[in-house]
Amino acid sequence: MEFHHLLKRIVQDGSTHAKWLNTLSFMENAGAKKISKCEHPTLVSQIQLKHAAEEHRHAYYLKKQIGKINPELCKTYERSELLAPIATSQYLHSLDIKACRYLQKAFNLNKTDIKYAAYLFVTYAIEVRADELYPVYQQALTEASSKIMVKSIILEEEGHLEEMIHQLNEFSPDWKHHADHILDIEKELHKEWINAITEEVAQLNYA
Repeated sequence: MEFHHLLKRIVQDGSTHAKWLNTLSFMENAGAKKISKCEHPTLVSQIQLKHAAEEHRHAYYLKKQIGKINPELCKTYERSELLAPIATSQYLHSLDIKACRYLQKAFNLNKTDIKYAAYLFVTYAIEVRADELYPVYQQALTEASSKIMVKSIILEEEGHLEEMIHQLNEFSPDWKHHADHILDIEKELHKEWINAITEEVAQLNYA
């Protein structure tokens, strides 16, 4: 099922749509926590704090949107309140582990520096993905005349991507070559995640 078509189906059904919003919220929250976890004990830049704060805010904003469907739905991140919960929780975690493994070999870094490198490259890959995902989701929302909107997130994610590129330029002159490897890893994991969601949505009996 093509991604736009998948989102059109999700948006049609209230409880599935609430789970999708909750799933995105869960992932934004997981991303925010990973950014904070990658912080150096003392050398924390303003930009890193900004990213963590904005990802947390996205998680909160998406969670709040569920109330427009039904305030009683998806109050927690329990598995039953997420779409494809196993693939969802594994996606970022696997990306992190595989990226660290690659970056360790590529740059031969110590434990503290590998954390910062992982923050740069993993966040970059996630921002590239967000730049693709949220506009398609917004299109499906607009077509369905939904009260829910993600335009504010789209704008912030575009800003994040520019900031990540700026930081990566400072980190390494040939960052692009390494980033392409991380993007390949992310692409595979994203495909697995979308396939798991597609499978779950396909089992729903609605037109």
